[in-house]
Amino acid sequence: MVKGLLVLCSAVAILTTIGIVLSMVGETLKFFSYVPPTEFFFGTTWNPRFSTVGVGEQGSFGLVPLLAGTMMISAIAMLVAIPLGLMVAVYLAEYAPYRLRNIAKPAIEILAGIPTIVYGFFALVTVGPFLRDLGNTFGLTISATSALTAGVVMGIMIIPFISSLSDDIITQVPKTMRDGSLGLGATKSETIIKVVLPAALPGIVGAVLLAASRAIGETMIVVLAAGNSPALTANPFEAVSTVTVTIVNQLTGDNDFSSPQSLVAFALGLTLFVITLLLNVMALVIVRKYREQYE
Repeated sequence: MVKGLLVLCSAVAILTTIGIVLSMVGETLKFFSYVPPTEFFFGTTWNPRFSTVGVGEQGSFGLVPLLAGTMMISAIAMLVAIPLGLMVAVYLAEYAPYRLRNIAKPAIEILAGIPTIVYGFFALVTVGPFLRDLGNTFGLTISATSALTAGVVMGIMIIPFISSLSDDIITQVPKTMRDGSLGLGATKSETIIKVVLPAALPGIVGAVLLAASRAIGETMIVVLAAGNSPALTANPFEAVSTVTVTIVNQLTGDNDFSSPQSLVAFALGLTLFVITLLLNVMALVIVRKYREQYE
């Protein structure tokens, strides 16, 4: 009985994932009966008119502007989080005294426990106006709600994901590799750069991919700080929209769930699910190879 109960508990996650996928696939197929997949995946205009009178009145459902905004904000977040997260991990693993490490690591990981709505409020009230004023100082036009604002705050939010995972991976590199490098005359910094980090690189890449999937799926920060402008632009100083924000918008209100304006949210959700699933699978494969090599 206990073994059967354990198997049932273990199957909950798998069954939940299957249920989520099936629920989205059915509604997505209904949406594609209104809008061709080619128009959805390759369209460059997002303008869903909230009308169900005829196919020609349903508007444009181009995914490209939303996907571009999502990737832009995620890229900015990773540019902020990767250097800071790795430097924090290297310091904690290689330089920090034991007592300081025991205090600093939990303190940094508190950032991961702060609700994302708080980050969004912080971006809207503090970071956005600061970047706008900073841009005015240098003659740049930076919107208070922009891809840059959302990306910077999101990068701060995911620093603990990269620093904590990278720290665990760096500390798992065998001490004999460090001793061998130091015994050959290398300095501590040379040992870190040329021995420890290359040995830990597969695991660090896995941590970065996990953090990237977290950034791509973030909602509340971009709802408040990105500006919700579904326009195709490469300027990070302008307002953009993302896939998650659009899902919220399309499912908010008294819309008919049989209309393409509501059904498109399921197509967006399934697309986002596939992207994050691929990133997670890549990260798990890389981390597994790393563990097999160094344990």
